[in-house]
Amino acid sequence: MIKLILTNSYGIFVWVSFFFTLFSCSLLYFKTKKTLNKYEKEFAAELNKLSEIERKMVIEKSKVAAQILVSQNKTI
Repeated sequence: MIKLILTNSYGIFVWVSFFFTLFSCSLLYFKTKKTLNKYEKEFAAELNKLSEIERKMVIEKSKVAAQILVSQNKTI
C-alpha cells in the first residue's frame, strides 16, 4: 500500500497535483454555481415585474424560464 502512495518517489508530485486539480475544479464549480444563482434571482425579479399576461407568454416560450421560476419558488 505504501508503494502505491509513494509511486516510486514521485508520490509527492502526484498527490500535490491531484489535490491542486481537485481544489481548482471545486473552486470553479462553486463560483459558477454562485453566479448562476445570482442570475436566476435577477431573472426571476425581472419576470415578476411583468404583467400576468406577459409572464405567461415568456414562460410558454421558454423552458428555461419555467425551470428558473420553479427553482426560485422552492428556495423562497
